[in-house]
Amino acid sequence: MEKTAAITTEPGAQDEPAGAQSGGRSSSGEPPDVRLNALRKAYGDVVAVDGIDLEVGRGEFFTLLGPSGSGKTTTLRMIAGFEVPDTGKVELAGSDVTGIPPYDREVNTVFQDYALFPHMTVGENVEYGMRVQRVAKDERRKRASDALDMVRLSGYEARKPSELSGGQRQRVALARAIVNRPRVLLLDEPLGALDLKLREQMQVELKGIQGEVRITFIYVTHDQDEALTMSDRIAVFNEGRVEQVGRPADIYEQPANDFVTGFVGASNLLERDGARITVRPEKIRLLESGDDGSGMHTERGVIRDVAYAGMMTRYLVDLDAGGEVLVVRQNLETSSTEALEQRGRQVTVGWRPEHSVAVTEKTRREDPQ
Repeated sequence: MEKTAAITTEPGAQDEPAGAQSGGRSSSGEPPDVRLNALRKAYGDVVAVDGIDLEVGRGEFFTLLGPSGSGKTTTLRMIAGFEVPDTGKVELAGSDVTGIPPYDREVNTVFQDYALFPHMTVGENVEYGMRVQRVAKDERRKRASDALDMVRLSGYEARKPSELSGGQRQRVALARAIVNRPRVLLLDEPLGALDLKLREQMQVELKGIQGEVRITFIYVTHDQDEALTMSDRIAVFNEGRVEQVGRPADIYEQPANDFVTGFVGASNLLERDGARITVRPEKIRLLESGDDGSGMHTERGVIRDVAYAGMMTRYLVDLDAGGEVLVVRQNLETSSTEALEQRGRQVTVGWRPEHSVAVTEKTRREDPQ
């Protein structure tokens, strides 16, 4: 039986991604779209992925975030079937697909370089996968047209990839991926080649498209702002392991350890009364004369450096009690000259106790004996 031409959402799909609250399993008891169980992959003596466990629920925008070499892309490739794990399992919708080749998995992948065929038109690129599947011509055209309309490229069918901008080529690659209606769409740093303005625009558009098609997205990036902007949940990777999984606000406001604290956004690490705490720069105030910081933890210090950045200024303060803090203040009425004149000034900084979070030191991987 032929599939219908329109790209439709799942029956009963909800605004809240299934499994976002429950760690990957929907409230109806369905298995998660993706489950990774004790997944491990090594290349010689280099352990790329070190026994990770993850669940991604139906319809989630789930991001694998971490620095280069942290194992996130290798994990994505094992989900896609391009890499075979040394040990562990990959499940899609409850079925073990560990030994199944990529073309037999209900997944599609969008790469950073888009991988468009330069000799084909935009329409032919989007239709290519359906041609391989021997979908009827009229069906192909209708589904390709729907997909291009969704990514706002209607009327571009006859153009070649060389006639498109970077952002347009990225949209064509996305249309080609979603037109086959995969259960899971894997995206390997697809915005990495775009300039900052276009990347920020595409972040909003990509999240909007995911909300329309209701396909589970698993997104790889090293860009913390990108992850915080688009994700329903984030897994923070480091040295082949997952340091923390949670919603963006949880990752940012309640980091699990010093690695997450330092990698996800700017933060201040201090040791006070035998404990390690972190406070985000935007939570710290430079107290004006006459402000006693009632209800706040306050400390004295000296402004060592000032960086004026247009709508905000960053102040680096050496604290009398030891350590330093970065303070961010919006330039509501402060000029660049006034801000830069603060260097060397003695100040009092303060933050509310609930804005300081106790953190533990990350457990280091033991060297093999």
